[in-house]
Amino acid sequence: MQIDEQIFEFTDELGPEKIIHLYEPRTRMKAIVVVDNTAAGPAIGGIRMAPDVTVNEVRRLARAMTYKNIMAGLPHGGGKSGIIADPKTVNKEQIIRTFARAIKNLLEYIPGPDMGTDESSMAYVYDETSRAVGLPRELGGIPLDEIGVTGYGVAECADVAKDYINLDLNGARLVIEGFGNVGKPAARFLAGKGVILVGASDSRGTIYNSKGLDVEELIRVKESTGSVTNYKDGEVLKITDLLMINTDILIPAARPDVISDANSDVVDAKLIIEGANIPITESAERALHDRGILVVPDFVANAGGVITASVEYHAGTEASALDKTKNTIRRNTKEILDKVYSDKTYPRETAVGIARQRVLRAMKYREWM
Repeated sequence: MQIDEQIFEFTDELGPEKIIHLYEPRTRMKAIVVVDNTAAGPAIGGIRMAPDVTVNEVRRLARAMTYKNIMAGLPHGGGKSGIIADPKTVNKEQIIRTFARAIKNLLEYIPGPDMGTDESSMAYVYDETSRAVGLPRELGGIPLDEIGVTGYGVAECADVAKDYINLDLNGARLVIEGFGNVGKPAARFLAGKGVILVGASDSRGTIYNSKGLDVEELIRVKESTGSVTNYKDGEVLKITDLLMINTDILIPAARPDVISDANSDVVDAKLIIEGANIPITESAERALHDRGILVVPDFVANAGGVITASVEYHAGTEASALDKTKNTIRRNTKEILDKVYSDKTYPRETAVGIARQRVLRAMKYREWM
C-alpha cells in the first residue's frame, strides 16, 4: 500500500512524533493533538481553544514548545493541542472533559492552559486524567494567569534586549497587541520599569493615547467591560491601526501570524518582544530585522508560562518559578543576542540553531529515536 506522502510533508529529523485527530459524535468535540518531540522528557504544551484552530497551527506551536522547553533547560519535550470550538460556548466544561478523556492514555503529553483555556479548564483535565499543569491553587497549582508569569518573563526579556539597541526603559513607549492574559501583566511589569503604555488592542479595537494609558485602569476596564475600547481617556482606533503607532516596544500577545509580509512594512517600533507564540511569520521577522527592528523570538521571550508549569509539575513553589523564569529568560536572551550581533545573524535563526542542536543531543541518548 502506498503511503500518502502529504501526511509527512512537514516532518523533519525532530518530528512531529504524533499528530492525532479527535472527534466525539455526542458532543461534536473536534480536536487536534501534536506531540512534536519527547527526547528530553514528556511533552508539555497548552490546549488552545478557538473555532478556527488548524492542524498546521498546532503543529507549528508544538515545535515552538519543543524549542522553548529545551532552551529553558526543562526535562520536557514539546507538544500542543487545539480544540476546535468557541471558548465562550455554554458547554465548555463538557467539551474539555470529553477532550481530556480522549487523551487520558496519551501519557507522553502533559496539557496546560493556552488561549481560550485557563486554570479551571486544567482542573477539569486533571480530574479526568490526573495529568495537567497550570492548576488552580486549590489543587496545588501555580496559576499562571493569576500571577502573570508569561508577562513577567516578557518584561525581563525586554530589560535585557534594551541594551542591544541603546533603549532606556524609563519613559520608553509601549504598544501591546492583544491585551489579555499575557498583555495585561506584561504592561504592568513593564510599567514598574518606567515604560509608558500608549496603545493596546483586543478583538474589538485599539485604544491609543500618546501621553500614556493608565495601566491599572485599563486592566480594570478590560476585565469589567470586555474591551479596551471602553477606556475613556484615549482615542479608539481600528485593530489594524495598532501596528502603525510609533512606539519603542511592541508586544504581539494574541494570535499567530499577526505580522506578515503583507503588513510588516507599517510596523513603527524599535524592539519587538513576542509575547504570543508564532505571532510573526519568519519572513516578516527577517524583513523587520533588516529594517533595524530587533525581534526577540517567542520561545525565548515568553517561556515563563512553561517554566512555571514545569516547576509546578515537579512540586516546586511560586517563588522558585518566578526566580527560574527571570534567570532563564535573561540568560537565554543575552546568549542569543550576543551571537546575533557578533555573527550578524537573524534572531530566530540563531535561537533555532541553538535549540535544535540541544534537541538533537538529547535524541542521541534515546535508543528508540
